Formats: sequence, C-alpha cells, structure tokens
Amino acid sequence: MLNACHEATGVEEIIMDIPINAEVFCSDGLCGHTTCITVNPITQKITHVVVREKQSPHTERLVPEDFILKATPETIHLRCDNTELSALDEFVAYRFVRADIPPLYPLGDYTVFWPLAVAEETTLVSKEERIPPGELAIHRGARVEASDGLIGRVDEFLVDTSDGRITHLILREGHLWGQKDVTIPVSQIDHFGADTAYLKLDKDSIEKLPAIPVRRWSL
Repeated sequence: MLNACHEATGVEEIIMDIPINAEVFCSDGLCGHTTCITVNPITQKITHVVVREKQSPHTERLVPEDFILKATPETIHLRCDNTELSALDEFVAYRFVRADIPPLYPLGDYTVFWPLAVAEETTLVSKEERIPPGELAIHRGARVEASDGLIGRVDEFLVDTSDGRITHLILREGHLWGQKDVTIPVSQIDHFGADTAYLKLDKDSIEKLPAIPVRRWSL
C-alpha cells in the first residue's frame, strides 16, 4: 500500500501498487506470479491481473481486480485460496490443428515431390490470450512512448483504492534516466495501445516531472 498526499487538498489518499511479475499469495500460501494486467482504456481502470499458477501445468488465470486484498511493489495478496484460484477462467487458450505437409526432397537446385508420396501429418499449436472484450493486456516490459519516442517500459501501476482507477504508471528499470523512479501521472497518458502506453509529454518534460510524495509501507 502507498499513502500519498493530494497536493490540492492535503488529504492523504490510499494508493495500491499493482506490480507486474510479482509473487502472488493466496490465503493459504504462495500460489504463483503475475504475468500481465488487463486495462479498460476508456475508464483507465485495471480490471484483472493474470496469475501464472505455481503448480504444474502453470496455468494462467484471469483474476478480477476486486480479488486483490493488498499489494506492494513485489507482492500481491488475494482474497481467495489456491482451490478458488484454480476455478477462475484460464487466460490462455491453446488450439491444436492437424495439418498435412507433403515431404520435400531437395536435389541440387530442384525440389522433388516423389510420385505417390504420402503427406506427413503434423500438429500446429496456436496460443490465444482471452482478453475481455473492450480491454487491453499490458505485460511486464510493455513500451512507454513519449510524444517523441520510446522512454522505457512499464514496471507497475499505482491505483486509487477508492475507485480502482490508475493514478500513475512507474518506470523502474531500463529507462532513459538511470536508477531514478519515473512516475507518470495518468493525466499525462494519451491512450493505451497493444502493450504500449502513449504519453502526451515529450522526453524533456518527463525528465522534469516532480517525484510524488509517496511513502511505502511493508506488509
């Protein structure tokens, strides 16, 4: 959890970290880690986190945002146990398609199809993410684009617990400004695309953004 002082009112708001690639705990222990989140691009709300289960076959589950009990930049705690988590919808659908491929025999500059050759059968696997209609999936490492180019990649979001809206996105590693945490107000996000957050600001303006007055509390 975070406590942040609202500059205009001086009132302390309760803000929650929603990290990507964090350890996830159910009520009965460690259950997996997050692989991405889904966002409603119109309301700018996080709607789900995707949790890859610790136990084999490591199924990814679509977990509604209101299942989150508490969170820090490294961990997320859910309001359910492992059994309840395993009953949630799978995020990834696999499709297995059989295809007949004729055998090819190269000979010099020619490819020969032998007479009466029997086609070889193979299985093709396609992977499809079950993203809820009207939403976008944001994975760890999703791009953050300033108006004049790439500035870094997403590490976590800050969410106002009173209404579930994203308040900031945070770049922690691999951005233009070294070890400094870069905190982007949601008001400066122009829109979300496929695994990309597009900002209204240019790189110079982002470098001058003030740090938000946030205190981090351990669980």
